[in-house]
Amino acid sequence: MSLFTDQTGRSIILQAPPSRIVSLVPSQTELLHYLGLEEEVVGITKFCVHPEQWFRSKTRVGGTKQLHIDTIRQLQPDLIIANKEENVQEQVETLSKDFPVWISDINNLDHAYEMIACIGSMLQKTTAAAALIDDIRNEFDLLAQALPKNCEPLQAAYLIWKDPYMTVGHDTFIHDMMVRCGFENIFADKTRYPTTTIEELQSAGCEVLLLSSEPFPFAQKHVDELQQHLPATRIMLVDGEMFSWYGSRLLQAPAYFRNFIPA
Repeated sequence: MSLFTDQTGRSIILQAPPSRIVSLVPSQTELLHYLGLEEEVVGITKFCVHPEQWFRSKTRVGGTKQLHIDTIRQLQPDLIIANKEENVQEQVETLSKDFPVWISDINNLDHAYEMIACIGSMLQKTTAAAALIDDIRNEFDLLAQALPKNCEPLQAAYLIWKDPYMTVGHDTFIHDMMVRCGFENIFADKTRYPTTTIEELQSAGCEVLLLSSEPFPFAQKHVDELQQHLPATRIMLVDGEMFSWYGSRLLQAPAYFRNFIPA
């Protein structure tokens, strides 16, 4: 029997190493695959698209916001891995009455390291998790070294939604990734995911506008539309997984972020 505390301060008891795991978070599902938990993971969400073989073969338990509680019950998990932001509190609380639910709460890279270490400890993958953290740290150290020195960071914004436009504040994981790319988030004085307008982007002097592939699938037509109103702004489509997935995908993110460093 082991006691574990999640990132929201809740404690769960695991009677034995988990052998039937349900993951409710795409980036954490990918992490579980990286750690070699092929047999242990029995349920994932319809948004857990990586790895593809799991997406095709594992039982899907609904979406991150609309879980199929009965399907999860039928799987009889001995551990459910959730996230404070990505999952609905009421659904998580319902599941917690019958199953151990470990909840992550990740707003920056250090929180991601903590999550990886905790999951590694719970699932007897401590060594592999520690090695992954070291590798991610090294990649982000190399990214930091590649950033230009002695020059002002570009004023940037990151859009996650349209109608209305929504962006990210300082207390989000995406904000932390923006900073590590060398950008200054023009909405750093805001919290969570505030709405914004073209007029606000204009008045804020936005030099770089990043349009995410998720959750809203921005496309070239949206770049063209916005470019008409923001002719002096560099507008780019970006891979939302690189900016918002906080599991093993972080190994790939720094190399991707190098594309945004001015030559």
